[in-house]
Order: sequence, then C-alpha cells, then structure tokens
Amino acid sequence: MLLPVRERAMPQSLFRNQILKALSSEDFALLQPAMRHVELGIKARLEVPYQPIEHVYFPEMGIASVVATMAGGRQSEVGIIGNDGMTGIAVILGQDRSPNETYIQVAGNGWSLPVENLRSVIAESQTLHESLLRYAHAFLVQSSRTALVNGHSKIEERLARWLLMVHDRGEGNKIYLTHEFLATMLGARRPGVTTALQMLEYRGLVHAKRGEITIVDRAGMIDLTHGAYGEEEQRYFGLAPA
Repeated sequence: MLLPVRERAMPQSLFRNQILKALSSEDFALLQPAMRHVELGIKARLEVPYQPIEHVYFPEMGIASVVATMAGGRQSEVGIIGNDGMTGIAVILGQDRSPNETYIQVAGNGWSLPVENLRSVIAESQTLHESLLRYAHAFLVQSSRTALVNGHSKIEERLARWLLMVHDRGEGNKIYLTHEFLATMLGARRPGVTTALQMLEYRGLVHAKRGEITIVDRAGMIDLTHGAYGEEEQRYFGLAPA
C-alpha cells in the first residue's frame, strides 16, 4: 500500500535518492513541485504488467523488484531498484507500459511523480532527459548482468550477489525478507534457496532466522561470488572505479 506522508520542504542536498541528488538545481526545481513523499509498503505494486504506468517512484529507502513472468506463472527478478534509481524505465524510453511487474520487496519510502509531469519536464529539459537516460542504461546493464549470472553461476553465488546488491542499497546489515521472496528473486525453488542460505551461514558469511538475514562477512561474500558480483554492481555506490 502506498501512503502519502506529510510534505517536507527539503533542500536537494538532503535527498537520499542518488538520481535526484545528482540533478542540476535547475532540473531538480522542475521536478520538485509535482513530487509527493510516500511510504512504500511491502508488496506495494508500482507497475502492473501491460498496464499504463501512472507514476514513477524515486526510493529513498527500501527495495523494489522488477519481475518477469513466463507463461505458467514462473517468475524471476530481472532488476532491483533502491536509492540508486527510479522506476519507470519504459517511460524514460518513450513507452507507457512494461511487460514486467514492479513491486516493493523491502519496505521503505520515497518520492512519487505523476508520469504526465515527468513527460512534460523531459520535453522541457534535454539535460534532465540525458540524466534519466544514463540511469536507464545503468539499469539495463544490471539486468543484462543478472541474466548472465543466472545462466552461469551456482545458486549460492547468485544468492550472495543478490544479498550484496540489497546491502548496497540498504541501511545496516539486516535484510528483512522470506525464503519465498528469495526464491522468486533468484528464479529458483525454495528448497534450493534454503540450502544455499544454510551454506552461506555455515561459512560464517550470514546469520539467518525467520524473515531476517544479517550480513556478517561482506568481503567473504564477495569472494564467494567468484566474480558474479563485480564492478558493475559496485560502480553506482562509489565502490568501484568510474
């Protein structure tokens, strides 16, 4: 459920969303009047497959998953969005809908902007459009790498990469989610995810209990991925060379 919260007159420097922080002051001023601060509750649907996108969201906290669905209902995550980015890649690229579903998997908050306002501002400012296109490219790089890793890495390597990416976008070392969620995110069966998580815990990399995973040894998890988590995953958080 998306709940509007009391409006705050915040200067741009206090925003945590990296896209909004990086905009020029002129471009930020074009967006700000139409933005509304919202709570992003667990499982809130931000985009419905093949339905017109009405709002884009800039998370400040929390994680949104972009999930693809096959005939028969099998699902797999194709991208994640945290305070590094925004929803609505299709809109940035000139479309009005996506075949994928986007929903909140780690609760948080952020900023909502009507698509009609975004289109109007994109038409007005080429520099804003270029900034959003750079993020769209970054998201597509993430998605392509996810496809590569899903096709060639072991499930424990995929799980470690995914937890690291969520850790990049979160606060603290605790991640709150269920094994069912993890199975969907990795396109795997729940027993396989449970076994992989137990292996990470046995190695002292994480501590897991119902609905909660604590990152214990981040460096060890990076080593475990054998390159599945690399520079592309780190670049947008100042962890890798530009």
